[in-house]
Amino acid sequence: MAAEETIIQLRNMGKEFKTANGPVVALDDINLDIQRGEIFGIIGLSGAGKSTLVRCINMLEVPTSGEVVFEGENLAAMSESGQRKARQSMGMIFQQFNLLAQRNVVKNICFPMEIAGTPKKQARERAMELLKLVGLEDRAKAYPAQLSGGQKQRVAIARAIATNPKVLLCDEATSALDPNTTKSILQLLKQINRDLGITVIVITHEMAVIEAICDRVAIIDQSHIAEVGKVSDIFSEPKSRIGRQLILGDAVTNVKFDVARKYRIIFDGRESMEPVIANMILACKVPVNILYASTKDIGGKAVGQMIVQLPEDETDANRALTYLKSVEIPYEEVREHDI
Repeated sequence: MAAEETIIQLRNMGKEFKTANGPVVALDDINLDIQRGEIFGIIGLSGAGKSTLVRCINMLEVPTSGEVVFEGENLAAMSESGQRKARQSMGMIFQQFNLLAQRNVVKNICFPMEIAGTPKKQARERAMELLKLVGLEDRAKAYPAQLSGGQKQRVAIARAIATNPKVLLCDEATSALDPNTTKSILQLLKQINRDLGITVIVITHEMAVIEAICDRVAIIDQSHIAEVGKVSDIFSEPKSRIGRQLILGDAVTNVKFDVARKYRIIFDGRESMEPVIANMILACKVPVNILYASTKDIGGKAVGQMIVQLPEDETDANRALTYLKSVEIPYEEVREHDI
Protein backbone atom coordinates (compact mmCIF):
# COMPACT_ATOMS: atom_id res chain seq x y z
CA MET A 1 0.00 0.00 0.00
CA ALA A 2 1.40 3.40 -1.00
CA ALA A 3 2.36 5.80 1.80
CA GLU A 4 0.03 8.70 2.37
CA GLU A 5 1.14 11.92 0.74
CA THR A 6 0.19 15.30 2.15
CA ILE A 7 -1.17 17.69 -0.48
CA ILE A 8 -2.16 20.62 1.79
CA GLN A 9 -0.62 21.63 5.10
CA LEU A 10 -1.87 24.45 7.29
CA ARG A 11 0.78 25.53 9.76
CA ASN A 12 -0.10 27.83 12.70
CA MET A 13 -2.45 29.64 10.35
CA GLY A 14 -4.43 32.61 11.62
CA LYS A 15 -6.75 35.15 10.04
CA GLU A 16 -7.76 38.47 11.57
CA PHE A 17 -10.19 40.99 10.08
CA LYS A 18 -9.98 44.71 10.82
CA THR A 19 -13.36 46.21 11.69
CA ALA A 20 -14.63 49.57 12.94
CA ASN A 21 -14.87 48.04 16.41
CA GLY A 22 -11.34 46.64 16.33
CA PRO A 23 -9.75 43.40 15.09
CA VAL A 24 -11.85 40.20 14.87
CA VAL A 25 -10.05 36.85 15.02
CA ALA A 26 -11.66 34.50 12.48
CA LEU A 27 -9.03 31.73 12.69
CA ASP A 28 -6.38 31.09 15.32
CA ASP A 29 -3.43 28.67 15.20
CA ILE A 30 -4.92 26.26 12.65
CA ASN A 31 -2.82 23.14 12.04
CA LEU A 32 -4.07 20.54 9.54
CA ASP A 33 -2.61 17.98 7.13
CA ILE A 34 -4.84 16.93 4.22
CA GLN A 35 -3.78 13.82 2.32
CA ARG A 36 -3.80 13.49 -1.46
CA GLY A 37 -6.87 11.60 -2.70
CA GLU A 38 -8.95 11.72 0.47
CA ILE A 39 -12.31 13.34 1.16
CA PHE A 40 -11.67 15.62 4.11
CA GLY A 41 -14.49 17.27 6.03
CA ILE A 42 -14.40 20.50 8.02
CA ILE A 43 -17.45 21.00 10.23
CA GLY A 44 -18.56 23.60 12.72
CA LEU A 45 -21.46 25.78 13.76
CA SER A 46 -22.26 29.05 11.97
CA GLY A 47 -19.58 31.64 12.65
CA ALA A 48 -16.97 29.07 13.67
CA GLY A 49 -14.62 30.06 10.82
CA LYS A 50 -15.29 27.30 8.25
CA SER A 51 -15.74 29.46 5.15
CA THR A 52 -12.80 31.70 6.07
CA LEU A 53 -10.68 28.57 6.42
CA VAL A 54 -11.53 27.24 2.95
CA ARG A 55 -10.93 30.69 1.41
CA CYS A 56 -7.50 30.80 3.06
CA ILE A 57 -6.62 27.42 1.54
CA ASN A 58 -6.83 28.85 -1.99
CA MET A 59 -5.66 32.32 -0.92
CA LEU A 60 -8.92 34.09 -1.76
CA GLU A 61 -8.32 35.32 1.80
CA VAL A 62 -4.69 35.91 2.70
CA PRO A 63 -3.87 34.51 6.17
CA THR A 64 -2.63 37.02 8.72
CA SER A 65 -0.16 34.51 10.18
CA GLY A 66 1.21 31.04 9.57
CA GLU A 67 1.51 29.14 6.30
CA VAL A 68 -0.61 27.41 3.67
CA VAL A 69 1.61 24.79 2.02
CA PHE A 70 0.33 23.27 -1.24
CA GLU A 71 2.32 20.37 -2.70
CA GLY A 72 5.30 21.35 -0.58
CA GLU A 73 5.30 25.07 -1.45
CA ASN A 74 4.27 27.97 0.77
CA LEU A 75 1.60 29.82 -1.21
CA ALA A 76 2.31 33.16 0.47
CA ALA A 77 5.93 33.02 -0.71
CA MET A 78 4.95 32.43 -4.35
CA SER A 79 4.86 35.11 -7.02
CA GLU A 80 1.44 36.35 -8.14
CA SER A 81 1.60 34.12 -11.24
CA GLY A 82 2.65 31.16 -9.09
CA GLN A 83 -0.31 31.73 -6.80
CA ARG A 84 -2.62 31.99 -9.80
CA LYS A 85 -1.31 28.67 -11.15
CA ALA A 86 -1.75 27.01 -7.74
CA ARG A 87 -5.31 28.39 -7.52
CA GLN A 88 -6.08 26.82 -10.91
CA SER A 89 -5.24 23.49 -9.25
CA MET A 90 -8.06 24.08 -6.76
CA GLY A 91 -11.62 24.03 -8.12
CA MET A 92 -14.36 25.43 -5.89
CA ILE A 93 -18.13 25.05 -5.59
CA PHE A 94 -20.47 27.12 -3.45
CA GLN A 95 -23.87 26.96 -1.78
CA GLN A 96 -25.41 29.38 -4.29
CA PHE A 97 -23.87 27.77 -7.43
CA ASN A 98 -22.53 31.12 -8.85
CA LEU A 99 -23.34 30.26 -12.48
CA LEU A 100 -23.29 32.99 -15.13
CA ALA A 101 -26.96 33.65 -15.97
CA GLN A 102 -26.28 34.92 -19.50
CA ARG A 103 -24.33 31.80 -20.52
CA ASN A 104 -25.82 28.40 -21.27
CA VAL A 105 -24.59 25.26 -19.53
CA VAL A 106 -21.78 24.45 -21.99
CA LYS A 107 -20.50 28.02 -21.96
CA ASN A 108 -20.55 28.10 -18.15
CA ILE A 109 -18.34 25.00 -18.08
CA CYS A 110 -16.06 26.46 -20.77
CA PHE A 111 -15.54 29.70 -18.83
CA PRO A 112 -12.56 28.65 -16.64
CA MET A 113 -10.95 26.99 -19.67
CA GLU A 114 -11.27 30.24 -21.62
CA ILE A 115 -9.47 32.06 -18.81
CA ALA A 116 -6.75 29.37 -18.84
CA GLY A 117 -6.31 29.84 -22.61
CA THR A 118 -7.67 26.46 -23.72
CA PRO A 119 -8.51 26.39 -27.47
CA LYS A 120 -12.25 26.81 -28.08
CA LYS A 121 -12.83 23.43 -29.77
CA GLN A 122 -10.89 21.57 -27.08
CA ALA A 123 -12.78 23.43 -24.33
CA ARG A 124 -16.15 22.50 -25.81
CA GLU A 125 -15.15 18.82 -26.14
CA ARG A 126 -14.03 18.83 -22.51
CA ALA A 127 -17.30 20.50 -21.44
CA MET A 128 -19.40 17.86 -23.21
CA GLU A 129 -17.30 15.11 -21.63
CA LEU A 130 -17.92 16.63 -18.18
CA LEU A 131 -21.64 17.03 -18.83
CA LYS A 132 -21.78 13.28 -19.45
CA LEU A 133 -19.88 12.69 -16.19
CA VAL A 134 -22.39 14.75 -14.18
CA GLY A 135 -25.40 13.30 -16.02
CA LEU A 136 -26.57 16.39 -17.90
CA GLU A 137 -25.69 15.70 -21.56
CA ASP A 138 -29.25 16.64 -22.59
CA ARG A 139 -29.10 20.08 -20.90
CA ALA A 140 -26.08 21.46 -22.76
CA LYS A 141 -27.97 24.40 -24.29
CA ALA A 142 -30.13 25.20 -21.25
CA TYR A 143 -29.59 28.36 -19.22
CA PRO A 144 -29.21 28.40 -15.41
CA ALA A 145 -32.76 29.78 -14.94
CA GLN A 146 -34.12 26.63 -16.62
CA LEU A 147 -32.34 24.25 -14.22
CA SER A 148 -33.25 22.83 -10.82
CA GLY A 149 -30.99 23.44 -7.83
CA GLY A 150 -29.42 19.99 -8.15
CA GLN A 151 -28.79 20.49 -11.88
CA LYS A 152 -27.18 23.89 -11.21
CA GLN A 153 -24.84 22.31 -8.68
CA ARG A 154 -23.91 19.56 -11.15
CA VAL A 155 -23.01 22.24 -13.71
CA ALA A 156 -21.00 24.06 -11.03
CA ILE A 157 -19.13 20.83 -10.24
CA ALA A 158 -18.39 20.25 -13.94
CA ARG A 159 -17.11 23.83 -14.23
CA ALA A 160 -14.96 23.45 -11.10
CA ILE A 161 -13.17 20.37 -12.44
CA ALA A 162 -12.91 21.58 -16.07
CA THR A 163 -9.24 22.56 -15.74
CA ASN A 164 -8.29 19.22 -14.10
CA PRO A 165 -7.69 20.54 -10.58
CA LYS A 166 -5.97 18.44 -7.95
CA VAL A 167 -8.28 19.68 -5.18
CA LEU A 168 -12.02 20.41 -5.12
CA LEU A 169 -13.16 22.78 -2.36
CA CYS A 170 -16.87 22.48 -1.48
CA ASP A 171 -18.17 25.35 0.66
CA GLU A 172 -21.61 24.34 2.02
CA ALA A 173 -22.27 22.93 -1.46
CA THR A 174 -25.43 21.02 -0.46
CA SER A 175 -26.97 23.43 2.06
CA ALA A 176 -29.47 24.86 -0.43
CA LEU A 177 -30.61 21.42 -1.67
CA ASP A 178 -33.33 19.02 -0.54
CA PRO A 179 -32.27 15.70 1.10
CA ASN A 180 -32.63 13.53 -2.04
CA THR A 181 -30.73 16.00 -4.21
CA THR A 182 -28.08 16.33 -1.51
CA LYS A 183 -27.62 12.56 -1.54
CA SER A 184 -27.13 12.47 -5.33
CA ILE A 185 -24.64 15.37 -5.25
CA LEU A 186 -22.63 13.67 -2.48
CA GLN A 187 -22.57 10.45 -4.52
CA LEU A 188 -21.28 12.45 -7.49
CA LEU A 189 -18.51 14.01 -5.37
CA LYS A 190 -17.56 10.55 -4.13
CA GLN A 191 -17.45 9.25 -7.72
CA ILE A 192 -15.26 12.17 -8.84
CA ASN A 193 -12.90 11.55 -5.93
CA ARG A 194 -12.71 7.83 -6.72
CA ASP A 195 -12.54 7.97 -10.52
CA LEU A 196 -10.48 11.12 -11.04
CA GLY A 197 -8.36 10.99 -7.89
CA ILE A 198 -9.25 14.57 -6.96
CA THR A 199 -8.79 15.46 -3.28
CA VAL A 200 -12.14 16.77 -1.99
CA ILE A 201 -12.44 19.19 0.94
CA VAL A 202 -16.00 19.51 2.24
CA ILE A 203 -17.01 22.49 4.40
CA THR A 204 -20.37 21.93 6.12
CA HIS A 205 -22.41 22.38 9.28
CA GLU A 206 -24.23 19.06 8.69
CA MET A 207 -22.92 15.89 10.30
CA ALA A 208 -24.94 13.80 7.82
CA VAL A 209 -22.76 15.14 4.98
CA ILE A 210 -19.54 14.22 6.82
CA GLU A 211 -20.92 10.77 7.63
CA ALA A 212 -21.97 10.13 4.02
CA ILE A 213 -18.68 10.72 2.19
CA CYS A 214 -15.72 11.86 4.32
CA ASP A 215 -12.69 9.80 5.28
CA ARG A 216 -11.47 12.20 7.97
CA VAL A 217 -12.94 15.26 9.64
CA ALA A 218 -11.78 18.34 11.53
CA ILE A 219 -14.19 20.02 13.92
CA ILE A 220 -13.75 23.79 14.16
CA ASP A 221 -15.10 25.75 17.11
CA GLN A 222 -14.73 29.46 17.80
CA SER A 223 -11.83 29.87 15.34
CA HIS A 224 -9.87 26.85 16.67
CA ILE A 225 -9.60 23.18 15.65
CA ALA A 226 -11.34 21.28 18.45
CA GLU A 227 -10.42 17.78 17.19
CA VAL A 228 -9.46 15.95 14.03
CA GLY A 229 -9.45 12.28 13.06
CA LYS A 230 -11.09 9.47 11.12
CA VAL A 231 -14.84 9.91 10.78
CA SER A 232 -15.51 6.53 12.40
CA ASP A 233 -13.32 7.45 15.42
CA ILE A 234 -14.86 10.89 15.90
CA PHE A 235 -18.40 9.52 15.55
CA SER A 236 -17.85 6.67 17.99
CA GLU A 237 -16.11 8.76 20.65
CA PRO A 238 -16.00 12.54 20.18
CA LYS A 239 -13.42 14.03 22.55
CA SER A 240 -14.51 17.67 22.49
CA ARG A 241 -17.69 19.24 23.85
CA ILE A 242 -18.49 20.71 20.41
CA GLY A 243 -17.93 17.26 18.86
CA ARG A 244 -20.44 15.71 21.24
CA GLN A 245 -22.90 18.51 20.52
CA LEU A 246 -22.61 18.11 16.74
CA ILE A 247 -22.76 14.32 16.75
CA LEU A 248 -25.13 13.58 19.62
CA GLY A 249 -27.27 16.70 19.30
CA ASP A 250 -29.03 18.36 22.19
CA ALA A 251 -31.01 15.29 23.26
CA VAL A 252 -28.15 13.81 25.26
CA THR A 253 -28.08 16.88 27.52
CA ASN A 254 -31.68 16.16 28.49
CA VAL A 255 -30.90 12.78 30.10
CA LYS A 256 -32.29 12.83 33.67
CA PHE A 257 -30.00 11.52 36.36
CA ASP A 258 -31.09 9.82 39.56
CA VAL A 259 -29.46 7.29 41.88
CA ALA A 260 -29.13 4.45 39.33
CA ARG A 261 -25.86 3.88 37.47
CA LYS A 262 -25.53 5.07 33.89
CA TYR A 263 -23.02 3.79 31.34
CA ARG A 264 -21.93 5.00 27.96
CA ILE A 265 -21.58 2.06 25.56
CA ILE A 266 -19.29 2.88 22.66
CA PHE A 267 -19.76 1.39 19.20
CA ASP A 268 -16.45 1.64 17.40
CA GLY A 269 -16.75 -0.49 14.30
CA ARG A 270 -18.70 -3.68 15.07
CA GLU A 271 -20.93 -5.17 12.40
CA SER A 272 -23.94 -2.87 12.28
CA MET A 273 -26.38 -5.84 12.13
CA GLU A 274 -25.21 -7.23 15.50
CA PRO A 275 -28.00 -6.74 18.12
CA VAL A 276 -25.68 -5.87 21.02
CA ILE A 277 -28.22 -4.67 23.59
CA ALA A 278 -30.75 -7.41 22.80
CA ASN A 279 -28.02 -10.04 23.16
CA MET A 280 -26.94 -8.58 26.52
CA ILE A 281 -30.51 -8.62 27.87
CA LEU A 282 -31.06 -12.22 26.70
CA ALA A 283 -27.71 -13.43 28.04
CA CYS A 284 -27.86 -11.67 31.43
CA LYS A 285 -31.63 -11.73 32.07
CA VAL A 286 -31.48 -8.12 33.31
CA PRO A 287 -33.57 -5.12 32.27
CA VAL A 288 -31.70 -2.28 30.57
CA ASN A 289 -33.14 1.19 30.12
CA ILE A 290 -31.82 2.98 27.00
CA LEU A 291 -31.74 6.68 27.93
CA TYR A 292 -30.07 7.93 24.77
CA ALA A 293 -28.79 6.39 21.55
CA SER A 294 -26.91 7.83 18.59
CA THR A 295 -25.47 5.16 16.34
CA LYS A 296 -24.73 5.24 12.63
CA ASP A 297 -24.05 2.64 9.98
CA ILE A 298 -20.83 3.68 8.24
CA GLY A 299 -19.71 1.15 5.65
CA GLY A 300 -21.56 -1.68 7.39
CA LYS A 301 -19.95 -0.88 10.76
CA ALA A 302 -21.76 0.55 13.76
CA VAL A 303 -20.27 3.73 15.21
CA GLY A 304 -21.65 5.98 17.90
CA GLN A 305 -22.78 5.52 21.47
CA MET A 306 -25.64 4.77 23.83
CA ILE A 307 -26.29 5.83 27.38
CA VAL A 308 -28.01 3.06 29.31
CA GLN A 309 -29.31 2.72 32.83
CA LEU A 310 -28.49 -0.58 34.52
CA PRO A 311 -30.44 -2.16 37.40
CA GLU A 312 -29.78 -0.74 40.87
CA ASP A 313 -29.03 -4.25 42.09
CA GLU A 314 -25.23 -4.51 42.13
CA THR A 315 -25.15 -8.17 41.07
CA ASP A 316 -27.43 -7.61 38.06
CA ALA A 317 -25.49 -4.51 36.98
CA ASN A 318 -22.15 -6.30 37.24
CA ARG A 319 -23.49 -9.22 35.22
CA ALA A 320 -24.34 -6.83 32.38
CA LEU A 321 -20.91 -5.15 32.57
CA THR A 322 -19.16 -8.51 32.58
CA TYR A 323 -21.07 -9.42 29.42
CA LEU A 324 -19.97 -6.19 27.67
CA LYS A 325 -16.38 -6.88 28.67
CA SER A 326 -16.58 -10.47 27.39
CA VAL A 327 -17.74 -9.36 23.94
CA GLU A 328 -15.16 -6.53 23.91
CA ILE A 329 -17.57 -3.61 23.78
CA PRO A 330 -16.04 -0.46 25.32
CA TYR A 331 -18.05 1.24 28.05
CA GLU A 332 -17.59 3.82 30.79
CA GLU A 333 -19.65 5.04 33.73
CA VAL A 334 -20.96 8.54 33.17
CA ARG A 335 -21.85 11.33 35.52
CA GLU A 336 -23.89 14.36 34.54
CA HIS A 337 -20.78 16.52 34.05
CA ASP A 338 -19.30 13.97 31.57
CA ILE A 339 -21.98 14.62 28.97
